[in-house]
Amino acid sequence: MTQTLSRETEGELVPAAPESAGLASVLSDFRVLIGRNVKHITRNPEMLLQAVSLPIVLLLLFRFMFGPAINVPGMAYVDYLVPGLLAISIGFNSTTTVVGVAADLTQGLVERFRSMPMFGPAVLVGHVAAGMLRSLVSFVIMVAIGFAIGFRPGGSALGWLAAIGLLVLFAAGVFWLAVLLGSISKTVEGAGGLGMILVFVPYASSALVPTQAMPGVLRVIVDNQPFTVLMDAVRALMNGTPAGGTAWLALAWWAAITVLASYFAVRKFNRRTKG
Repeated sequence: MTQTLSRETEGELVPAAPESAGLASVLSDFRVLIGRNVKHITRNPEMLLQAVSLPIVLLLLFRFMFGPAINVPGMAYVDYLVPGLLAISIGFNSTTTVVGVAADLTQGLVERFRSMPMFGPAVLVGHVAAGMLRSLVSFVIMVAIGFAIGFRPGGSALGWLAAIGLLVLFAAGVFWLAVLLGSISKTVEGAGGLGMILVFVPYASSALVPTQAMPGVLRVIVDNQPFTVLMDAVRALMNGTPAGGTAWLALAWWAAITVLASYFAVRKFNRRTKG
């Protein structure tokens, strides 16, 4: 980033508009802003604690307290539970991103960046990348604990790679939705409330229990919403059971959500930063 000249308007010095950046400059801005958010993680261990605490509590709670009372045809309940909680943990991690984006927009950081010749949406990319890194840490810990308490998936290496690929796409979609919510929020406190949407919506899915026993209308809604489709596909791929068309449907859903969420998030961010 280099210093730009200023122009005088009505007696005040206003930063000159930065010149359009080339690809190398944009990539450099991505690297710097991603590094900034990763440093926040390493300097604030409570972020990582938050990233894994609730999913671990839920895993142990459902495995040992509710699990014995839940019957899943064709597989052990823990094998059903772990893939669903992997997806839920991504939604839980997204609250930090919602609050972080809102803080950048309301506490003066973005205004300082505007005086530099930088690519503005790099701020958002930094938040998304850091959120996905937190989710990766959560994924590793959750799978390790799952194996320790009886998780024994029967999927192939190829199936696991496909499941991880879907989870990466899912995480990208969720964190771009989080960025959009953060860009909409007028205050940091309000952002915390909006972030709860991404925490609780995944619970209305097949994450924790099969949908067969749900009432008719509720089951139709739950079976056909994008979180359930994703969880069913990941569960089938990890456990080596038939996925049917759920994997392709999950791919279509979350590719579309990621594209649309990133477009509207950048659009809203640009509108707010330009006045």
